[in-house]
Amino acid sequence: MIPVTTFDGRKVALFGLGGSGLATARALKAGGADVVCFDDNEARVAQAAGEGLATQDLRDLDWSDVAALVLAPGVPLTHPVPHWSVELARDAGVEIVGDVELFCRERRKQCPSAPLIAITGTNGKSTTTALIAHLLKALGRDVQLGGNIGTPVLELDPPQPGRHYVVECSSYQIDLAPTLDATVGIHMNLSPDHLDRHGSMENYAAIKERLVAGAKVAVVGVDDRLSSAIADRLELARKPVCRIAGEKELTNGIYARHGRLIEAHDGSQIEVALLGGIDSLRGDHNGQNAAAAFAALRALEIPAAQIAEALKTFPGLHHRMEVVEKKGRVLYINDSKATNADAAARALASFDRIYWIAGGRAKAGGISSLDEYFPKIAKTFLIGEAAQDFAKTLDGRVPFKISGTLTQAVQDAAAEAAEDGAAEIAILLSPACASFDQFPNFELRGAAFVDAVRALPNSGNTQEVA
Repeated sequence: MIPVTTFDGRKVALFGLGGSGLATARALKAGGADVVCFDDNEARVAQAAGEGLATQDLRDLDWSDVAALVLAPGVPLTHPVPHWSVELARDAGVEIVGDVELFCRERRKQCPSAPLIAITGTNGKSTTTALIAHLLKALGRDVQLGGNIGTPVLELDPPQPGRHYVVECSSYQIDLAPTLDATVGIHMNLSPDHLDRHGSMENYAAIKERLVAGAKVAVVGVDDRLSSAIADRLELARKPVCRIAGEKELTNGIYARHGRLIEAHDGSQIEVALLGGIDSLRGDHNGQNAAAAFAALRALEIPAAQIAEALKTFPGLHHRMEVVEKKGRVLYINDSKATNADAAARALASFDRIYWIAGGRAKAGGISSLDEYFPKIAKTFLIGEAAQDFAKTLDGRVPFKISGTLTQAVQDAAAEAAEDGAAEIAILLSPACASFDQFPNFELRGAAFVDAVRALPNSGNTQEVA
């Protein structure tokens, strides 16, 4: 835990007692703050009270001596309407912050030299975060991994010299971190997401931009127009910027092309790493992820050759393009984290002959945007609530079977792939859907896929396990 001493002796109101909110309340109390907690969920309030935390309906609180409202990232700050606790804080002239902001203040107070690598973006940020942490650990660094990727940032070990923090930041967390000051700030890409919470694409992009604008070194993906404009603005403001790409060649920056990582300076190009053969880094999107990680470590003055060697050992992120087994010509790929069509597109682009398992609780737009990848799909096996609607989209264009359940889909795909003579086949779970019709979360859906694969006849006789 990182005790939050920057509010020692002062009253702090906290709303939202989920995982990160409860961790923040503990850290504030440990640092000497007089913290008062609340949540609309009575069970969470009871849990906090059971831990000895002070709880009170914040509507009954005297706000005249409150130093700050600490808001959990899942609670609306602006859109669709500010939460009632936000309105109370604003009326009282009280600042509103989140756990990432508290972490940044504590790092500045305790050990500002401890490197902070902060990562954001619509897609790819979790893989990039995990990749950077893996590379640093492989190279013998003291690494703390957390934020939006899993461990709440205030549950990490306290700052000290040489300790590297690798923190994934959602747009919600950035919105509550006005003084976020990473050593290296990474922005991957932008596509429409969370617009119900930010009101417009412009607002969403502006919040993402804050992370790199406040960093000592900005690493910015330029494969999309809005992100490229962020890089241009930072450069005009004379900020140190490294452009990265997975889909285009750059004159200056780091980009991936045909399984190679290229560093470009004024048009000159140097191959700095080979990605071909690293199954966990397949595809253009993973080329961008690798470019971001390489740029971040180079900004920390780590030699290129060491980074290139460490890339070969990356096992991949659980549930994101995760190689579960490789049996003969068949790869079993767990991409359960692909909960929308845009994320699924990245997986579909990475293989040439695919037996695709898709479906669940559909997002807006379904899978119609994936039609450019249909020629790669040998057959689709549909599961969950979306099966009938997806079947209508695929009808006459891609062979499909409504398998219904994930276990049945794995069995159906394995049986048909066994009759396929292609040199390499991917049985790919990339649902393009939320999991909530059949599973509580995408992690349990991915685990069920792994179990179903390993329950197949002769499973375990693998050439490769990730």
